[in-house]
Amino acid sequence: MTRSYPDTLAAPIVCELVVKKSRFIARVAPVHSVDDADAVIAAVRRQYWDARHNCTAMITGLHGDQARSSDDGEPSGTAGMPMLEVLRRRGLTDVVAVVTRYFGGVKLGAGGLIRAYSTAVSEALDDAVLLHRQELLEARIEVPHGDAGRIDNALRDWAATHGSTFGEVAYGAAASFTLWIRPSDQTVLIDDVAALSSGALSPVFGITRVIDVAD
Repeated sequence: MTRSYPDTLAAPIVCELVVKKSRFIARVAPVHSVDDADAVIAAVRRQYWDARHNCTAMITGLHGDQARSSDDGEPSGTAGMPMLEVLRRRGLTDVVAVVTRYFGGVKLGAGGLIRAYSTAVSEALDDAVLLHRQELLEARIEVPHGDAGRIDNALRDWAATHGSTFGEVAYGAAASFTLWIRPSDQTVLIDDVAALSSGALSPVFGITRVIDVAD
């Protein structure tokens, strides 16, 4: 049975929200580790050094099993945790959110702060491109050089229509194509490669790996 994993982001997103004259600038970015997340936080704090608050939330780990947040001077539980809950509700991991607040002179109260910080992260994520993490199986196909161009195009089309990733191509005595496919498509690939090559070619299957796949 194929396991499911939390998604992550393809690229950083920045979104700005104004609530009762306070500016909330949300930056949500993909990261590979806690150290990466800390580096993003440090960069935002340098950029917005004059802001009153730079509140943070992060989730890391393949299964999203590591989490941390900070209210950075806001009343306890009004910033970091609401931001973290948005990341959790969206089913994300390996991601950090930093919301910078420039105080506008009007107090928002606990409920207003919770809404503002969570909305800033949520609106940023509405514009994000997600990467879906899937457990995919390696398939290698050795092709004579004379057929490499035709098979290359056919395999790229196959990958695009089967939720697979077209990997590296290596050239030696033959052209070697790598696909990362869903394990459930193993038989389909065998049959389709045989049809493409009049039975002359057959994929060789290797390791299983978790791969980030774009929408």
